[in-house]
Amino acid sequence: MKKEYLELYTDYLIASFGKTTATGLSAILDGAISHDKITRFLKDGEYTSKELWQLVKKELREIEEEDGVLIFDDTVQEKQYSKESELICWHWDHNFNRNIKGINLLNCLYHSNGVTLPIAFELVKKPIQFSDLKTRKVKRKSEVTKNEMLRDILKTCQQNQVKWRYLLADSWFASSENMEYVAKKLKKYFLLALKSNRLVALNLEDKKAGCFNRIDSLDWSEEKPIKGWIRGLDFPVLIHRQI
Repeated sequence: MKKEYLELYTDYLIASFGKTTATGLSAILDGAISHDKITRFLKDGEYTSKELWQLVKKELREIEEEDGVLIFDDTVQEKQYSKESELICWHWDHNFNRNIKGINLLNCLYHSNGVTLPIAFELVKKPIQFSDLKTRKVKRKSEVTKNEMLRDILKTCQQNQVKWRYLLADSWFASSENMEYVAKKLKKYFLLALKSNRLVALNLEDKKAGCFNRIDSLDWSEEKPIKGWIRGLDFPVLIHRQI
């Protein structure tokens, strides 16, 4: 019954365009489920990535394959009028190019055979409060970075024996630590967006000599990938420009 309630309430949230309430869901169902039961269900424990995995595990096993991909991205659910806490606080949103108040969520999607499933997530909490020396304003920060969260999720995917070959993410997650973890620790591949100011050496001799150039200064006259050593990595990667 718990799973049925979760799927029902999730469908209700997705289909609704206005305010959502337990009473509203009960009304849509013509009272088949009382609003008290829905409220008790929502208060019954904390839903984590572990519960999500138990829900989607069966479906994943039916569509997964060795060439599957893991897609990571984060989103901020705006909560402009909610009281600030370690969960509902200020986060940078690259869609608006500014900080907004809300819930920051790191998602991991699995894609294979034309099907995409959410298989893991992490809520970004900021319990540490500090004073900004420049603005004198009280700010918050997390105990772990989103890049560390990504690596923890990848570790869990390995423990759950998820079949995948490629990691896809935007430039926020294109850190040297993530690339090294995927390539060396997990023996997998990555396809990551890079910022134009990342530094790269075009041969091993330049790398050893510390001669690096910005990616946006490379010669892209030919439409083919460029092999190079990104600063901070000890193995080469293929760099491709897409317009």
